[in-house]
Amino acid sequence: MTFFCLGDLMVDVVARLFGPLAEGSDSPGVISYVGGGSAANTAAWLTRVGESTVFVGAIGDDPAGQSQVESLHRLGVDVRFRVDHTRPTGTCLVLVAPSGERTMVPDPGANLSLLEHDVPVDEFRAGDHLHVSGYALLRDSRDAALHALSAAVAAGMTVSVGAASAAPLQQLGPEAFLRMVPEDAHLFANEREAGVLVGGAGAAADLARGLATDSRQVVVTAGSGEAAWSNGEATATMAAAALDRPELDTTGAGDAFAAGFLAARARDVSPEVRLRDGHALAAAACRTTGGRPEA
Repeated sequence: MTFFCLGDLMVDVVARLFGPLAEGSDSPGVISYVGGGSAANTAAWLTRVGESTVFVGAIGDDPAGQSQVESLHRLGVDVRFRVDHTRPTGTCLVLVAPSGERTMVPDPGANLSLLEHDVPVDEFRAGDHLHVSGYALLRDSRDAALHALSAAVAAGMTVSVGAASAAPLQQLGPEAFLRMVPEDAHLFANEREAGVLVGGAGAAADLARGLATDSRQVVVTAGSGEAAWSNGEATATMAAAALDRPELDTTGAGDAFAAGFLAARARDVSPEVRLRDGHALAAAACRTTGGRPEA
């Protein structure tokens, strides 16, 4: 099976703070420049567990973009990318609190330029899988993402969609977002994102059941807590194991979880094993600065 991951590629400027953010003053920390972007992160973690992966996205005509492509190649990801000659490669400022929780300030840059004809639909085959980052559905790249989803379903591929982030989901509206998620898709969301989509808070299992339909399966993560899967009839849950060292950075943990879950799903194992493998990769991401495995 080949996994196609479509969506955002970013340069993450990660600032790990030593204490609370001192608004209007100085907040000491350690700053790192690392590869990011939800779709690129998921592709990278899939290759880390031995899967064949293709990333589809856009970069700027700049050294940062070329460096990102080379970084993904070193990790084993095959890359199909558009070069935008007017916008720079996307950049995201990531503020990481001492607890490991992160706050992001994204500038999508070239990610906005992805077009329908950039999607390698001629390579789509039955038995492969397409994973689309929700950010691609929330931005100007929406037509390309919808085209990819439609072509993948027509080709007999399985598909999944990430819910991106709570604030932009709220701005678009849950009904509009869910209309873009194909039937028979897997939807990945954390508790906050799922809460926006169902219109209320709740435990991961309740949120997963609330979002699942006769055809749509849903996975809801809860950080270091219990993750849940539901297909509308059955529900499975599993708590994350305690980390063997303090959290460094939760950036990309959800992307890694999706990679672990999807790789396990390709082996046709139980939902509990899929959740377990998702937790394992998410924990690995928390031990890594930034959202991707180290090359």
